[in-house]
Amino acid sequence: MKDFFSTVVHRWPEGRDDLHWHILPDPAVVRRMLFEPYRELTHRPGLAPVRPENFHITLLHGPPVAEVTPQEIDDIVALVRQGVQSMAPFELTLGRPAVGSVALECTGRPGAASRPLWQLTSQAMAKATGNRFPTRPAAHYPHGSLAYAVGDVERLPMKVWLSDHGPDVLTIKVDKISLVAQRHDRREITWDHILDVPLGGSS
Repeated sequence: MKDFFSTVVHRWPEGRDDLHWHILPDPAVVRRMLFEPYRELTHRPGLAPVRPENFHITLLHGPPVAEVTPQEIDDIVALVRQGVQSMAPFELTLGRPAVGSVALECTGRPGAASRPLWQLTSQAMAKATGNRFPTRPAAHYPHGSLAYAVGDVERLPMKVWLSDHGPDVLTIKVDKISLVAQRHDRREITWDHILDVPLGGSS
């Protein structure tokens, strides 16, 4: 594995707040069902474990907060609120973590369930900002990371460990999406919560 933050710092500098739309599962649930069972794996040298309260499934990595006006943010939120009215809450099942090239990552299924939310948030961002910013990611598959590589880490021992340990899956209910102002310090990703938008049919 290679340092995750070295792959993003050129377009997302350390300490800069960027707007993100996320699915944020209950931290207590992910602590019990994902983080505690994998502590022996995520706390190895060269990995920076994600805290349960920072576990997230990214829908959209938006522009720097400083480059978007308050009116544009209001317009983005209004478009998203309007769009989710026709979207019912759904379930995502997070699989066992896999050893990726830069992170320990749990893939969510079915991707088709959350992809309309990526399309909605990206289209709202583009419309409200006059297409000033690229769409990131360029395609959506739901996933959440338990730890990021912050140096070179040998993958084989982790794959061996995973073949013997860990629960199978965790199913979460998605009934809202969250807008945050997110940053990193080349080890940890944190954010300030801005607001939640409930999906249609949820309170």
